[in-house]
Amino acid sequence: MFEMSKMVEIWIIVGLSIMAILFLVGTLARLYRKAGPHEALIVYGFRGRRVISGRGTVVLPMMENCRDLSLELMSFDVAPQQDLYTKQGVAVTVEAVAQIKVKSDTESILTAAEQFLTKTDQEREGLIRLVMEGHLRGIIGQLTVEEIVKQPEMVSDRMRGTCADDMNKMGLEVISFTIKEVRDKNEYITNMGRPDVARIKRDADVAAAEADRDTAIKRALAQREAAVAKAQADQERVAAETASLAKQAEAQRDLEVKKAQFQEVTKRQQAQADKAYDIQTNIMQQQVIAESVKVQQIEKEQQVKVQEAEINRREKELIATVLKQAEIERQRIETLAAAEKARLMAEAEGQASAIRQQGEAEAEIIFKKGEAEAKAMNVKAEAFQEYNQAAVIDRLFASMPEVVKALAQPLANVDKITIVSTGNGDASGMSKVTGDIAKMAAQVPALFETLSGMPLADLLGKVRQIGDKAPKPVDGH
Repeated sequence: MFEMSKMVEIWIIVGLSIMAILFLVGTLARLYRKAGPHEALIVYGFRGRRVISGRGTVVLPMMENCRDLSLELMSFDVAPQQDLYTKQGVAVTVEAVAQIKVKSDTESILTAAEQFLTKTDQEREGLIRLVMEGHLRGIIGQLTVEEIVKQPEMVSDRMRGTCADDMNKMGLEVISFTIKEVRDKNEYITNMGRPDVARIKRDADVAAAEADRDTAIKRALAQREAAVAKAQADQERVAAETASLAKQAEAQRDLEVKKAQFQEVTKRQQAQADKAYDIQTNIMQQQVIAESVKVQQIEKEQQVKVQEAEINRREKELIATVLKQAEIERQRIETLAAAEKARLMAEAEGQASAIRQQGEAEAEIIFKKGEAEAKAMNVKAEAFQEYNQAAVIDRLFASMPEVVKALAQPLANVDKITIVSTGNGDASGMSKVTGDIAKMAAQVPALFETLSGMPLADLLGKVRQIGDKAPKPVDGH
C-alpha cells in the first residue's frame, strides 16, 4: 500500500514537471521574435535600443518592447504640382520616378526609426516627396530646356548627388531617379526640334533627289544594255529557231520517208501473212470437216449397232414376258367378261322393269301437268278476251311512265351538265334537254310496235269495243 502511494506521487510529480516544461517552452516561444531579411526589429527597454535584422531575439514582457521597420524598396512618383522654371525662364512640367530605401547599417536603421517609425507609409512617402521636389526645382532652375531634354541622365546624377546629404540625415539612400516626361505649355520643346527637323528633312530630300537621279541614270543605262542584249538575243534566237526548223523539217522528211517504207514493207508482209493465214484456215477447216464427217459416220454406225442390239433385246424380252403374260391376261379377262356379262344381264332386266315403271309414272305426271297448263292458258285467253279497248289503252298508257322513266334514268346519274349554246336560233339550254326527253317519249309507240311485231293501230283494232262479249271457246271435242 505504501509502495502504491509512492508510485502515484512519482507519476504526479512527473506529470507536473512535463506540464511546467511545456508551459515554459510555450512562454519562451511567445517571447521569441524573428526578423525577416526585408525588415528590422527595433527592441527597446531596460537593456536600451537594439536592432535585430535577419535573426531572432527574446523580448521580455513588461520590460521590453519591439517595433517592425520595413527595409523594402520604396517607389513613388515625383511630380510637382507647380510649373518649374528653367535657367531660360521657360515654365516646364517634369515627371520623375524615385527609388528609395532605408540603409542596412545599424546607425541608419536607428536614424530612420527615429524619423518614420510612428508614421504611416503615406506620411513617410509624403515627407520624402517634398524633399525630392525641392531639390528637383533647384536643379531645373540651373539648367536650360535643351539640357533637360537632351541630357536626362545628367539631371538624374545631379539629383542623386544633391539629395544624398538630406537622405543620409533620414537614414535613407536614393537607389535611382528617372525622368519620365518633360513638357511645357508654350510648345517650346516642340518648336525646339523644328530647325533640326527642317535641316534633316532638307538633307533627306536632297539625298533622295540625288539617289533618284543616280537611280534613273543607272536604270537608263541598264535598260539600254538590256535592250542591246535583248536584240542580240533575239537575233541569235531567230537564227537558232531557223536552223532548228530546218533540221526539224529534214528530220520530219526523213521520218515520213522511213514511215512510208516501213508501211510498205509492213503491208506486204501483212498481205502475205493474211493470204497464208487464209490458206491455212481453209486447210484446217477442210480437215475439221473431214474429221467431223468421219466422227458422224462412226457415231451413226455405233447408233445402228446399239439400236439393233436393243431391238434384239426387246424382241427377246417380249417373247419371254409380254406374250406369256398376254396369254394369261387374255384368259383372265375372258373369265371376268363372262362373269360381268351375266351380272349385267341380270341388272339390266331389273333396271328395265324399274325404268318402265318410273317412265309410266313420269308420263302420267307430264300429262297431268300439260292438261293443267292448257286449262290455265284457256282461262288466261278468256280473261284477255274480256279486255276491251279501254282496258288495253289503260294498260298501255299506265306502263308508258315506267318506260319513259327508264329512258331518262341515265340523266339521273349525271352530277353536272354544262350547256353550250351555238347561237344559231335553235332551242338551247334546258329547253333543249326537255325537248329531247319529249322526243324520246314520242318514240315509245314505235318501241311497242317493234317489240310486238305489228302496228299499234292493228293491235288496237283487234281489241273489242266496250260492251262486247267474248265468244265462247269452242270445245276441242
